[in-house]
Amino acid sequence: MAYLIDGNNLLGHLFPGRHRDPDNKLKLVRRLLAFKRSKKARIILVFDGAPSADADGMAMAEDRFDIIYPPAGESADAAIRDILSGRTDLRKMSVVSSDREIKADARRRGASVLTSREFSAELNRALKERKREKEMEKNEARPTSLEVRLWSQVFKEDK
Repeated sequence: MAYLIDGNNLLGHLFPGRHRDPDNKLKLVRRLLAFKRSKKARIILVFDGAPSADADGMAMAEDRFDIIYPPAGESADAAIRDILSGRTDLRKMSVVSSDREIKADARRRGASVLTSREFSAELNRALKERKREKEMEKNEARPTSLEVRLWSQVFKEDK
């Protein structure tokens, strides 16, 4: 599955009133990287404005994770429409946006659509599941035979 995400819409939903904070953009990218690994999905994240070196640096090291900034004077919505129009089969793509026109265009072209709220819930579920899986994978360190002997002596001593 591929996700084409209107980054500014999702930031506005996740961080109301603080969506322009560069740290929040970085938090979003980190969460999406974990989501991508968990779901084995492709992520195309589109932001308005100037590129963020930190977020771009994190994404560059990842396969199947792209951050797109439209050229000066063009909006993220226009870039999303261009991406949609450049694809022939959108049945395995989910478009994440709260913009009515983008959602209508995506549906018309055969993509599934998620609002920022719906995707946020899916993102949180996937991250919680991933966290639980990592907890299950943790190896419990077994005490060495020396540690067992030492602790046995400690508990046998009378006080």
